[in-house]
Amino acid sequence: MINTLKWLILLGLSMLFISCTSESQEDIDERLILEYLEDNAIQAVRTESGLYYKITGEGTGDPPELNDYVTVHYEGKLLDGTVFDSSYGGTAVTFGLWEVIYGWQEGLQLMHTGEEALFIIPSHLGYGSSVVSGIPPNSVLVFNVELLEIN
Repeated sequence: MINTLKWLILLGLSMLFISCTSESQEDIDERLILEYLEDNAIQAVRTESGLYYKITGEGTGDPPELNDYVTVHYEGKLLDGTVFDSSYGGTAVTFGLWEVIYGWQEGLQLMHTGEEALFIIPSHLGYGSSVVSGIPPNSVLVFNVELLEIN
């Protein structure tokens, strides 16, 4: 009986330790993003949702709204530098802003035509725990985006 009680107490303490020390996916993403920014000497702005962005260049006009179509050139990669998609070397892409991941929806609404931006998108604003086109689940995404046109 005493051995069983010891094992139950040990099991309970182990569970308590595991539950107290496990990081949420948002915390993991935040840590990875901050390491990436430091390793690459990037100064970016963090939004309330967790998107990091850095806009370069002078744009014109108003930023797009969620119901607008936009035309962009972009390159998407993982934190390790693996490029998973790019429109450079091909045709620019046009889409409704509402059709893309939340990180793009938020980031593009911060831009003006002619600007380029770096978006570092935590997984909850990207593809989350889904595997999409070879992108691993819970991946932080890095995009270089050039906003060419708003329709």
